[in-house]
Amino acid sequence: MADHGAGSAPLNQRTLTDADFRLMVDSVTDYAIIVLDPGGIVISWNEGARQLEGYDAPEVLGRHFSLFYPTELLEQNRPEQALETARRDGRLEEEGWRLRSDGTRFWASVVITRITGAGGEVRGFSLITRDRSENRRQDEMLRMSEERFRLLVEGVKDYAIFMLDPGGHIVSWNLGAQKNKGYEASEIIGQHFSRFYPPEVAATGWPEQELRNALRDGRFEDEGWRIRKDGSRFWASVVITALHDATGRHRGFAKVTRDLTERRRVTALEDEGRRVTNFLAMLGHELRNPLAPISNALELLKREKTESAAVVHTRDIIGRQLRQLTRLVDDLLDVGRITSGKIQLENKPVRLRDAIAEAIEAVRPLIEGKSQTLHLQAQDADPWIAGDSARVIQIVSNLVHNAAKFTGNGGNIHVSLSRTAADADISVRDDGPGIPPQDLQRIFDLFVQGEQNLARTQGGLGLGLSLVQQLTTLHGGRVSAFSTGRPGEGSEFVVQFPTTEAPVAMLEAQPRPVGEQRVLVVDDNVDAAETMAMLLEALGYRSSVVHGGLAAIEAVKAQDPDVVLLDIGLPDLSGHEVARRVRAEMVNPPPLIAVTGYGQASDRDTSLEAGFRAHLTKPVDVDKLSALLERLLEPPRFKAA
Repeated sequence: MADHGAGSAPLNQRTLTDADFRLMVDSVTDYAIIVLDPGGIVISWNEGARQLEGYDAPEVLGRHFSLFYPTELLEQNRPEQALETARRDGRLEEEGWRLRSDGTRFWASVVITRITGAGGEVRGFSLITRDRSENRRQDEMLRMSEERFRLLVEGVKDYAIFMLDPGGHIVSWNLGAQKNKGYEASEIIGQHFSRFYPPEVAATGWPEQELRNALRDGRFEDEGWRIRKDGSRFWASVVITALHDATGRHRGFAKVTRDLTERRRVTALEDEGRRVTNFLAMLGHELRNPLAPISNALELLKREKTESAAVVHTRDIIGRQLRQLTRLVDDLLDVGRITSGKIQLENKPVRLRDAIAEAIEAVRPLIEGKSQTLHLQAQDADPWIAGDSARVIQIVSNLVHNAAKFTGNGGNIHVSLSRTAADADISVRDDGPGIPPQDLQRIFDLFVQGEQNLARTQGGLGLGLSLVQQLTTLHGGRVSAFSTGRPGEGSEFVVQFPTTEAPVAMLEAQPRPVGEQRVLVVDDNVDAAETMAMLLEALGYRSSVVHGGLAAIEAVKAQDPDVVLLDIGLPDLSGHEVARRVRAEMVNPPPLIAVTGYGQASDRDTSLEAGFRAHLTKPVDVDKLSALLERLLEPPRFKAA
C-alpha cells in the first residue's frame, strides 16, 4: 500500500468527499454554479445552471461563458473584462442582464472567483449566478412610485410643498414653492425657513414655535402674512407636519403653504357688504340732507360784517366742525356705494408721486396743528398705476390722516414710496401708541377702532381704514397693517398697487392748424385703409395707415394723431380692446371713431362703452365723416404735456 504521507486521508475517503461535494453542487437549484477554465470555457454545469440558463450540460460544456451575455455587453468586451478583474483582484461581483438559451433576458447577480493552484497559478474561475429579476422588478416599481410621487410634488403649482430638516432648514423645493415665494431651489435650499416670515414675526421666535407645536402634536396649521423673495407680502395658509421614520426617529417636517390673499380679500369684502350695505345707504343720505342748509347758512354768516370777535370765532368753529362732519358723511356714502357695487372708478394712468403730494396737502392743516413732522421719502421710485386718481388720493390721505390723528403733538409721520418687481408700495408709518395685538387682525373691519379712553379724544366712526382697504382692493391692490402694540413704536400701513407703464407724454402743447391735423386709419383691409387715407387727404387732413391692433396702439403713441378711425374686427386685438388700452395707457388719448361693418344698435352701444366717440358703419358716408371730423377738431384739441 502506498504511503499517502502524514495527515493524508485514504483514497476511498478522499473520493467520497469529492463525490459528496459534487452531489451538493449539483443539488443546488437556486444558483447556477459553474466552473470555467482560465480562458473562460465552461467545464462544469450544475442543475441550478440548467434551470436558470436553460441549457443541458452537453449543450454548454466546452463553450465560452460569453454565451450568457447580451449583444451590447459583448460589444463592450464585458466577459473578458470581468475575467481580467477576477484574475487581478481575486473576485468580481456585479449585476446586469444575462441571456437564457431561448434568448430571453433576466437580471442576474454574478460572482466570479479566481481559483488558484498550489503554486499560485490560475486554475480557472467559479461563476455563481442568481436570478434577481423579481427583486429588480420590485425595486423598479418602488423607484417608479417614488419618481411619480416626486413628479407629483414637484409639479404642483398652487401649493408650496417642501421639506425641512429637524432644525428648520429647507432640504427640498417644488415648483409651487418657487412660484409662490419667488426663490429658485439653488437659492433657498439650506436656508432657514424663518426667512419667509415678516421681520417682526420672526423676531418673536414664532417660526421655531410652529415647529415645536408640530413636533408635539404631529401637525400644526396657521394663517398669517409671509414674505416673497421680492419683499412683497401675501396671506398664507400653512400646514406643518412632523415626519418620523419606521423606528420613530424624527427626520424633519413637511410644510405646505398656499397663497390665500385673493380669497381673504374677497371674503372680507363679501362679509362687510352683506353687513352694512342697507344701513350705510340710509344713514349717509339722511345725514347729508341737513348738511346743505347748514353749509349755506355758514356762507351767509361769512358775508355779514361784524365786529364781534366771539361771532367770528364761533363761525370758524362751526366751519371746522362742518368740514369734519362732511368728511364723515362722505366716508359713509363711499362705503355704502362700494358695498352695494354702485361706485364707478376711472381707469386712467395715475402717477403715485403726485397722488401722495396731493394727499399730504389735504391733511397738512391737521399735521401742522399738532406740530408734527412729516418725512417723505421716494428715492428714485416714480411708479404709475392704472386707476382713479381721486380715489388713490383718498386712500393715502385717509392713512396719513389716521397717522396724524393717533400720533401725539410733536410726533413723526413717515411716508415712503418704493417699487418692487410688479408692485408699487406706499408706506405710512408713525410713532404713536401703535395697535394692540388683539385689534391688528380686525383693524380694517367697519366701525372698528383701536382702544380709546372714555373721552374718545380721537373721535371718528372707524370707517377710514375700511374704506382704504376696499378702495385698494377695487384697484387690484392690497393693504396690510403692522404694529408691535408697544407705545411709541407706532404702526405702519403698507398699500401695494400693481404697476403699469408710464403713459406717453403729449409733446404737442399747441393745437395744430387746419391742414396739419392728423388722422390715423386702422383697418386690416389694405384697400379699404388706403382709399380711406386718400379720401382724408382730399378732405384736407394728413393721414397714416396701420393694419393691426397692436400696431395701432404703437402708432397712436408715436404719431400723436388728432383722430383715429378704428376698425373693430382686427386680426390680433379687437378695436374695442385697442380703445380700452389707449384710454388706460395715455394721459390724453385722441378721439376714437369706430368704422365697422357692424351697425346694430347693440354694436353702437358696445363701441360707446369701450370709449369710442362715434360709430360709423361701412361704407362710410363722406358727408357724415367730414362733419364729424370738423365737430371733433373745431375748436382744435388742446393737449396737456
